[in-house]
Amino acid sequence: MVTIRLARAGAKKRPFYHIVAADKRSSRDGRFIERLGSYNPNARGAEQKLVIDLGKVEQWRKNGAQVSERVAYLIKQAAAKAA
Repeated sequence: MVTIRLARAGAKKRPFYHIVAADKRSSRDGRFIERLGSYNPNARGAEQKLVIDLGKVEQWRKNGAQVSERVAYLIKQAAAKAA
């Protein structure tokens, strides 16, 4: 089964997350199928906090991908911002 979830990147105490479509069996930061966006909780200045390709996310959801709780919340934020 495919899940849309966060994969952690960045340095110690400075997290940065990629929003990815990955097989549920693969590890958190391991192999993924497609990168759908990014989330930077510590964004400052001109840095973007949230970037998501909502079209790709919808395509994956139509094909049966499950979305994690945190990513569902981020998608909701991005959709509200885009509207």
